[in-house]
Amino acid sequence: MSVLVARTGRQQQRYQDGYRLLAGCIPFKYRDSEEGSGVLSEKIVEVLMITSNSGPGLLFPKGGWENDETVEEAATREALEEAGVRGDLMHLLGDYYFTSKTLQDESSPAGLCKATMYALFVKEELDLSEADECCRHSWMKKALKEGFSGWLADGMMSTMKDRNNLHSPTNIDKP
Repeated sequence: MSVLVARTGRQQQRYQDGYRLLAGCIPFKYRDSEEGSGVLSEKIVEVLMITSNSGPGLLFPKGGWENDETVEEAATREALEEAGVRGDLMHLLGDYYFTSKTLQDESSPAGLCKATMYALFVKEELDLSEADECCRHSWMKKALKEGFSGWLADGMMSTMKDRNNLHSPTNIDKP
């Protein structure tokens, strides 16, 4: 296990030709699909996306590529910091150019960005103790420790009703 401290600020940020350089990935894993009789039929690819407080919609983990790391190290760091997953970079997907309204600064006043993106095969997701150490905000740490861990210890009973309110709370499938 490793302790993770999210990087902040842009003192180490890389720029090139007026573009802020970013690194990111599309985290993915496989899951087996089952037919009605419980027979495995095919592998399903699942991708992991995250949310951001900068606007609506889902995103892939990405962030600034800094001077003290390779672009590959930056991409894997962002996967851990933003999505809580570790894995192997499998393929360079390419460089993608965009303009950001929220990433404007003196080195890129127009908000020009170049994101180098990879496919990342997820091999590990943070366990509870790692998630606890990585929580950025104290209230999130409290929700994880007191709320989620307590619910987990109590048997993971669902207290939510389905959309049609057809049944009472039940246990969910446990890993």
